[in-house]
Amino acid sequence: MSEATEAAMKINPQRAEQLIENLSQVSRSIQSATKQGRDVRLVAVSKLKSANDILALHRPPLSHLHFGENYQQELHEKSILLPREVRWHFIGALQTNKCRRLAEQIPNLWCVESVDTAKKADRLEKGRATLCKREKELEGIPLRVFAQVNTSGEEEKSGCEPGEEVQNLCKHIRERCPHLRLQGLMTIGAIARSKESKDGVENEDFVKLREVRDEVLQQIGGELELSMGMSDDYESAIRCGSDEVRVGSTIFGERPSKKDAKVKAEVEDGKS
Repeated sequence: MSEATEAAMKINPQRAEQLIENLSQVSRSIQSATKQGRDVRLVAVSKLKSANDILALHRPPLSHLHFGENYQQELHEKSILLPREVRWHFIGALQTNKCRRLAEQIPNLWCVESVDTAKKADRLEKGRATLCKREKELEGIPLRVFAQVNTSGEEEKSGCEPGEEVQNLCKHIRERCPHLRLQGLMTIGAIARSKESKDGVENEDFVKLREVRDEVLQQIGGELELSMGMSDDYESAIRCGSDEVRVGSTIFGERPSKKDAKVKAEVEDGKS
């Protein structure tokens, strides 16, 4: 991002103040739910929100780094507008035929969290390898990936089945994808289960992912993170051992429809 581009991207002060307070409140809630000695990564899910909003949180005083996007084209456009220091997470459904382009286009793509087949991992591997050849400073820096697990068994959700399917995928990434780093396992739990859970009762989707992680580690060893928990259930997820939470509406507010969303907002001086 050039200095001219950043200077041209205006940020409404009142909007920035609200965003900073929202993210700060989430950070405080994370700290309250986290046991001492653990760090939980907060991914601010900015899909359908403007690059202006992201820049407001990336600039001091917060200097937030991790932002999540669901749509590949939107992510690409925002990555061009915003500083390269931003660490992008792709958290949306992956299309096999677009995986290579995703990994090849965005140098500061920090993580892809929705890998659920070996074919998708292979396409990401090829894209990252091509990027590393083009940008020599990235050589030796793998693209992090999470294997997505369908812990709730809902047909409409993506993800590997717990058991042999996810174990084979994780083994494949470790052994066949040198430009990828298996960061951990991700799930999108059934939100009804989080809402029904009472104090002291763990969400069964989160418990399941923890169990699946332990089973995978028995097969391949090493360490694996858990990415689970969103706006409505991130505190419960942390208490179940989540290493990363993905929070959107609690920080950015209600999202516009996809057709009304703007990558770069038009902000008038002194107006919202």
